[in-house]
Amino acid sequence: MEKNWYNQSPDEALKNLSTTKDKGLSQEEAKVRLEKYGKNALEAEKKKSFGEKLKEQILDPMIIILMLAALVSAFNGEALDAGIIIAIVIVNAFLSIYQEGKAEEAIEALQKMSSPKTKVIRDGEHIEVDSKALVPGDIIILETGDIVPADLRLLESSNLKIDESSLTGESVPVEKEASVVYDGKMEIGDRENLAYSSSIVTYGRGMGLVIETGHETEIGKIATSIATVGDEQTPLQRKLAKLSKTLGILVLVICAVVLGVGILYKHDPREMFMTAISLAVAAVPEGLPAIVTIVLSIGMGKMAEKNAIVKKLLAVETLGTTTVICSDKTGTLTQNEMTVVKVFTDGHVYDVSGTGYSPEGDVTRKDAKVTIEEDENLKILSSIAALTNDAKLQVKGEEASIIGDPTEGALLTFAEKAGNGLKELYSNFDRIEEIPFDSDRKMMTTFHDKIFDDIASFTKGAPDVVLERCSKILIDGKEAELDEKLREEVLAKNSEFARSALRCLGYAYRKHRDMPSEITSENIEKDMVFVGLTGMIDPSRPEAKAAIKECRTAGIRPIMITGDYLETGLAIAKDLGIATSDDQAILGRELNEMSEEELREVVKKKSVFTRVSPENKVQIVTALKQNGHITAMTGDGVNDAPAIKKADIGIAMGITGTDVAKNTAEVILTDDNFATIVNAVEEGRIIYSNIKKFVAYLLSCNLGEVLIVLISILMNLPVPLIPIQLLWLNLVTDSFPALALGVERGEADIMKEPPRDPDEPILDTEIKITVAIQSIAITFATLLAYLVGLKWYGTGEGLGHARTMAFSALIICELLRAYTSRSIDKTVFQIGVFTNKKLVLATFFSFLLMLVVIYVPVLNDAFSLMDLGPKEIAVVLGSSVIPLVAGEIQKKVRFKKK
Repeated sequence: MEKNWYNQSPDEALKNLSTTKDKGLSQEEAKVRLEKYGKNALEAEKKKSFGEKLKEQILDPMIIILMLAALVSAFNGEALDAGIIIAIVIVNAFLSIYQEGKAEEAIEALQKMSSPKTKVIRDGEHIEVDSKALVPGDIIILETGDIVPADLRLLESSNLKIDESSLTGESVPVEKEASVVYDGKMEIGDRENLAYSSSIVTYGRGMGLVIETGHETEIGKIATSIATVGDEQTPLQRKLAKLSKTLGILVLVICAVVLGVGILYKHDPREMFMTAISLAVAAVPEGLPAIVTIVLSIGMGKMAEKNAIVKKLLAVETLGTTTVICSDKTGTLTQNEMTVVKVFTDGHVYDVSGTGYSPEGDVTRKDAKVTIEEDENLKILSSIAALTNDAKLQVKGEEASIIGDPTEGALLTFAEKAGNGLKELYSNFDRIEEIPFDSDRKMMTTFHDKIFDDIASFTKGAPDVVLERCSKILIDGKEAELDEKLREEVLAKNSEFARSALRCLGYAYRKHRDMPSEITSENIEKDMVFVGLTGMIDPSRPEAKAAIKECRTAGIRPIMITGDYLETGLAIAKDLGIATSDDQAILGRELNEMSEEELREVVKKKSVFTRVSPENKVQIVTALKQNGHITAMTGDGVNDAPAIKKADIGIAMGITGTDVAKNTAEVILTDDNFATIVNAVEEGRIIYSNIKKFVAYLLSCNLGEVLIVLISILMNLPVPLIPIQLLWLNLVTDSFPALALGVERGEADIMKEPPRDPDEPILDTEIKITVAIQSIAITFATLLAYLVGLKWYGTGEGLGHARTMAFSALIICELLRAYTSRSIDKTVFQIGVFTNKKLVLATFFSFLLMLVVIYVPVLNDAFSLMDLGPKEIAVVLGSSVIPLVAGEIQKKVRFKKK
């Protein structure tokens, strides 16, 4: 099949597809082509099966270590140990799968389930068929409001405008012209003779030849490119995998040391092997995967409450690592609703407040409100704007929307704000004739009576064209000669508005005693009275400006990537605070000529990328990632989807977002609010900070357990803790406080800190020092209690008493250690002992469970524990406060150094 359809005339395109404009394809030929090309539909993204999800969970390195430990324990008759390990692995896997399933359900609820019908010519008859049944060669009829069902080469166009924002990012509907034939290569947004699948007809009518369907359409190509972008590990996944690898190596080294020492001391090999297993159990924080999963699940719930649906658990934390947010402009940073913001008439500039299509707002001049009762020029200009208009404004309560062209909808809203009620205008001044808009004249004229006592023709169009057809100008409600000075003043103001990225329209009228007999442009659109200009723009979201400011405070760099024009994108970027100068913007076509190295340098300096293609967006995200950034990409259109998938964290809009964008993203904003991203980033930072706290807590406890066992072996003493006791410590005692640390409230200044280095490990230098000091303190305190017990009861039948003293001392040490873990530099008393109520409950509950396993007969037999008397309890309590004191002294020393 021929490509570059925009280089072909309508007749050439029809010939290449063996069809005719009048008759179209026959039903038989359509069936043959449907077999050849397939349905005009994109295949739904295949969901992961339950087995695939389970496989992902079990193949985690830390889980593999635990499974091996469980197998070894089972072969050596330690069935209870093996059962506990396997149970925690299963709970962890099912928690993750359950959360992903909930996210998938939320996404399915957001997706639109519809199969539109299309008007097509077959066998010379106009019929409606399901869009999925369209084939190359079909002739399509397009009317206002239609969704373009496939890629088309336009054959006819009458004042045709199509909204391509979901594909190109351009906020204003594109004028289409079937007769145009191009030479050479043209970018997607500049092909006036083509219409693309999923775009919307906002004005006029047309006829098109289907040239591509399904995966061969521009949207289909994007969907294919998304499939080729592989899923990448999140920063937390990489860091946890690295930690798991380190712990795995540590386990092997410890086991080798223990076996070597055992052989030197001529201990029973089987006993030494079981001791090595004990150390392996002590080294691996069994509860860590489950706690990470639960904490991320809690974070997932919090984000959902704040209008952000997170599809993958680990994406919760990735948000907190973000260093760059790349955002589409249309509908993400802007409202995707054209709004009149400036008016020029009678030599004065008027400001129009309010945003979107809501008629709430005022027209002011020099900060004073102006109405049509006191300003004749404003009355006539707003009347022309509303009456030379084919859009419809719908207001239901606080919701306002338009049917038709967004530009014309903005003019209706402006008329209402000026006090020129649409109902009164329509009922008093009927349209009795018109000269429709066309792209050659760039004007539209309508006829009305009763306005100036005579019949009047109202004209709206491109300012320079309208002005050229005028001989007079309206000043203070009266007609005056339009001299060269006044003409230059209008053109200067038009240029000033255009430099501010405002889309400008000019307005004029002409009086007629009687209805003209010849209604043509040459006869009517001349000798008119120029009234004024309006300037409109797709305004930025008010909350986006505050969100971007907060991003900058948090050290996150915002970047705008849009398919819109450079002037428009730059104006919005400056208004929002993304850019401060013109040299921070660049056109997408310039990127196509650059090498990878040049592009990596460009993304360091430029903050606004305009007229970009989907491929350019992926290039930009890739370059940022190569520069070491953790990149988030937000968007709502099909054109955003490949970059959304390529980014470290993809964010789609839930309301205006296309299904392709939502299926690709890790996060979906249900309120389409850029500010929600900042809230999600803050939640992500808090979650990561808390993950660091409980990882440090668990590792200090586990390292303490390893040192306790290892040092006792080196001292040729009986092992203080047996495997089942270590499992109880790791899975029960440690887990509840660690969970409570996972929901610790965030530091007040967490969004004032710069993003951490993406390569920074979970265990940074300060955390490593803290873990080392705490593990040594825990080891010292526990061995102290154990040695006292051995001195009192010996290594024979009384060994159970000494082990119980070590067991209880270690538990209390770890529970008190949880309180010092709440902050790296603030003491327990600075943050408040009881401010984390969940931690108070968790430590109290773990303490009660310790009492249960020590004093309940059946349980203390299972755990090889003995009742403790007053003197043993005194030794245990005395030694247990050592780690707490050591931790608080360390914080004081660190604070003084800072």
